[in-house]
Amino acid sequence: MKNFDDPVLDAMASRRSVSKVGPRTPSDEELAQLLAAVTPVADHKALRPWRLVLLRGEDRRVLGEALDAAAGVERGPGEMNPKPCRAELLIAVVARGIEHEKVPVWEQHATAAGAAHLLELALWQAGWGVMWRSGMHANAPQVRAAHGVRDDELLMGWLYVGDVDPALRERMGASSKPPLDPAPFLGRFPRS
Repeated sequence: MKNFDDPVLDAMASRRSVSKVGPRTPSDEELAQLLAAVTPVADHKALRPWRLVLLRGEDRRVLGEALDAAAGVERGPGEMNPKPCRAELLIAVVARGIEHEKVPVWEQHATAAGAAHLLELALWQAGWGVMWRSGMHANAPQVRAAHGVRDDELLMGWLYVGDVDPALRERMGASSKPPLDPAPFLGRFPRS
């Protein structure tokens, strides 16, 4: 990991997706504090075209049932879809498309994705592990209904949030994985 002299750049460079998080999660109050760092996301015309839905406890079972219904999966008595139980806290990211002559819907969805990524960074910097998951059935009618997603909204997936095993965090911090070469991502405006 490249070491920057700026704590923000260090946090960005060190962020990793954590596929297996522990059972401890931030409280709703902690999340509200972190959201203060997210709300300044780039947002043309300040439309605020996003919202978050917190899923804890029984909410995850309901999501599992909706995902099963969408996939046509039937489970036996007492069986439950394990996917929503990979974390004690899921944060659904919902983008909204607002009619606006100067801000196309794709740009509003980009704002929602930007807010979700900023929240990932804020959670990581606060010591939490996060994995953004989606899937083929995220916008199936059953899943949308379970979240109260309206016709003008798009469910962009869920942030799975929990604590990180200290040994794993240490291994990630000691990783010598080089950053991506920026050259393929940078270009010049073509001129004839």
